[in-house]
Amino acid sequence: MKWLLWLVGLFAAAVAVTMAARNPGYVQFVYPPYRMEMSLTLFAFALFALFVLVYLLVRLAFVTLQLPEYVRSFREERAASKGRSAMMEALQAYFEGRYAAAEKAAVRAMELGENSGLNPIVAARAAHELREFDKRDAYLAQAEGKSVGESTMRLMAKTEFLLDQKQPQSALNSLKELSDTGMHKHIGALSLELKAQQQARNWDAVLEVMTQLEKRNAIDKVVAVQMRQQAWLEKLAAQTTDLPALRMLWKSIPSELKRRSKIAAAAAQAFGRLGDCRSAQQLLTESLDSQWDSELVTLFGECSSENNIAQIEQAERWLTEHTDDAGLLLALGKLCMHQKLWGKAQSYLDASLSLRSSSAAYTALGRLAEQMGKQEQALAYFQKASQVQ
Repeated sequence: MKWLLWLVGLFAAAVAVTMAARNPGYVQFVYPPYRMEMSLTLFAFALFALFVLVYLLVRLAFVTLQLPEYVRSFREERAASKGRSAMMEALQAYFEGRYAAAEKAAVRAMELGENSGLNPIVAARAAHELREFDKRDAYLAQAEGKSVGESTMRLMAKTEFLLDQKQPQSALNSLKELSDTGMHKHIGALSLELKAQQQARNWDAVLEVMTQLEKRNAIDKVVAVQMRQQAWLEKLAAQTTDLPALRMLWKSIPSELKRRSKIAAAAAQAFGRLGDCRSAQQLLTESLDSQWDSELVTLFGECSSENNIAQIEQAERWLTEHTDDAGLLLALGKLCMHQKLWGKAQSYLDASLSLRSSSAAYTALGRLAEQMGKQEQALAYFQKASQVQ
């Protein structure tokens, strides 16, 4: 289409030139006593040439006046381009693990006028990896006063640094500052909060953050179960003086976790420490009826009441199904010792040792020998207990 328009324009110009060449008209200039005549065609071409010349002179003057601004803009754009290149170099070096090179490139980007908040954050992260904490904090200070997004980068980085240095409370304060900016807690912030609460041993808060992460499907289910178990184990271990509080805590544990052997063992030991052997025996019975665990059943003989007959009968019922369980036989031996059934205790403990050599079984036999007044035999058992790994 364009070539057609050019062709038409060329023909039009040729026609115009031809008509102008045949025009008999002329132009006369009179300034007494002078007079000058020229053809109308020549006058038209001269007028056009003058117009073009004036236009070019005006443009040249305009360009000359704009030249300093153009040079300044060119230099700024070139510096900005170098700054962006340095920033990309810093990012690449950081993710490649070349932290010293990343820090240098980020500093160079800032010196070149690249004012993105990303540069001081990258420099701070690189300095942190190099264990240069004073420089890291200085870079973080440079990132203050930026936009909301850049402020978020600074606070997230600051939180990670504090967690790496085992300062959970300061990390939580940093996350609170992030929340005060109006930024909704995203998955990354929640993950950092979870780590901070774990370090601070705020187990109630750990469970709460875990719930939020699970709602967003942001944590592996297996890991979530393990972390929940750890939180409840720590809460049980902390209950060392208040029996009513321990009972309330046990009721609040989800039923699927109560059946886990580690939870049941920790709860039984906690109840035993506070003298509530009945609760310890009950929860152990429920857990073992739900899922048998040879390690857990050994605790069944640790806590004794005035009358252990019911516990002995329960353990002997289990023995009909688990005849070769050394832990169960050890528990039965201890229960019989508490009831002063010396003969049964001896046979159960010997049976346990025949299945598996254990320090606990030798120690129990040593105590049994002491109760029966056999001091030399007791000493021999205690020596064997110390030799068993």
